[in-house]
Amino acid sequence: MFRRRITLVLALFALVMALAALLAAASLAVTERQVLRGRVASDIATGFIQLSAQKQRLRTWVAQMQQGAHADSGARAELLAAMQGTLQRLKVLTQQAIELDGSAEAREEHLRRRETLVVLERSLAALAQAVDRVRPLEPGADAPQAWAALSRVFDMPQGHDVRRLIAENIARETAAVQRERAAADVTLAWVRWLWLGAAAIVSVSAMAVALHFGRALHRPLQQLSEGARALQAGRLGHRIALTGQDEFAEVAGSVNALAAELEQHRERESAQRQRLEVQVDTRTRELADALASLHQADAQRRRLFADISHELRTPTTVIRGEAEITLRGRDKPASEYKEALSRIVSTARQLGAVIDDLLAMARSDIDSLSLVREPVDLDELAAEALAQAGVLAARQGVRLGEPPERTGHHLVAGDPLRLRQLLGVLLDNATRYSRAGDRVDITLEAEPTDLRVTVHDQGIGIPVHELPQVFDRHFRGAQARRHSPDGSGLGLSIARALARAHGGQLELHSNDAGTRAVLTLPRLAAQPQDTA
Repeated sequence: MFRRRITLVLALFALVMALAALLAAASLAVTERQVLRGRVASDIATGFIQLSAQKQRLRTWVAQMQQGAHADSGARAELLAAMQGTLQRLKVLTQQAIELDGSAEAREEHLRRRETLVVLERSLAALAQAVDRVRPLEPGADAPQAWAALSRVFDMPQGHDVRRLIAENIARETAAVQRERAAADVTLAWVRWLWLGAAAIVSVSAMAVALHFGRALHRPLQQLSEGARALQAGRLGHRIALTGQDEFAEVAGSVNALAAELEQHRERESAQRQRLEVQVDTRTRELADALASLHQADAQRRRLFADISHELRTPTTVIRGEAEITLRGRDKPASEYKEALSRIVSTARQLGAVIDDLLAMARSDIDSLSLVREPVDLDELAAEALAQAGVLAARQGVRLGEPPERTGHHLVAGDPLRLRQLLGVLLDNATRYSRAGDRVDITLEAEPTDLRVTVHDQGIGIPVHELPQVFDRHFRGAQARRHSPDGSGLGLSIARALARAHGGQLELHSNDAGTRAVLTLPRLAAQPQDTA
């Protein structure tokens, strides 16, 4: 029902638009024709005015010629040509005026205009012949008589009063221009009222149609919208109460059937979802436990491999370096061999301890390693660490400072192997990230309760924004990677863990002049010496 009514209204609107288009085309044609008539009338009036002005300029030229003043013959030819051109243009405009307005009232006016143009054309030909014969006046000639003869040539050629004829045509054409303007105003007013009336009729009709369909569509559309919002909100029990035989009743029936089917699907889906949730929860807990175990095992494996590659590199490098230096060159005294073997044995012992630590790390973490605590003289331990670092320093071209003076008062309670490992990491980093010719120093400073060990280098330094991350596992800054690509980023992490295991702390300070690693350990009071 609504479809038929809407189709009928659309067809009526299409018909109205077609009629409006035809009306627009007709009014446009009438208006355009009226505007053209006014333009042609104005151009004809202007042509007669121009012809009068050109005739007056030609008269002035002839007067100058008679008085003996300078008068260019080219100007005479231009003025005659201009007058001839104006007459031709007036002929064309007259023909256009006849084509635009062929009424009986205008036919007499067109005839008089044609007759005037014929007379003017003949007068212009006679005037051209007379002007060609004009010469300067002879001395003693009668000037007034010459001027009178000149006036007769210009005003009464062939017995026609050209001046009065042009003036009458100017007056008549000016009146015609005013008449055409008035007619154009009337036409425009007629077109304006016509379109205002048509617009009013269309507007009233559109408002009436909109009001009718608005009232007819309000209730069914509102009920359909409420039903759609209910479905969107999940209220599948809502039903649209529309009855009848129209299209809205059909849509309401389809929506109600869809809601009923969705409600049945929801009930089945809810039961299935509850069963699946129970199964998923059980399976998820099992998978989470298995995944946590796998992650833990994988993390331990990765840390073990990384720590092995890092911790075994330095001792094996020291052992190989000691052996190469000992075997190089000529034979050496037995004492040098013994010293080299002693250092190799000490480093091998340290390597064994490192392997034990790595195996322990594979089972747990470095923070849980047990320490064999005993009094340790850090002066002696620092000297041994410097001796072990000598091989890498020689290879890098780095100068090592002198060992600290042995005072006997720099004692701590700790595991000597792990403390040597800790100092070895600090010296290894300082040497590895220094340039050839740089210097690495180790100093000890006793405080009332602590002992401070400082490893200072003149190397590449650490950017300020990277300092908070240097103790993270596997972290290596961009500058460090460029200088030494083979690092693993584990040394400082292990060193800090060892420092904490001994009850101390490790800090790093860096600037353009190098890096300072400051190790602080609880100080052990000096042991009293036995007296003989």
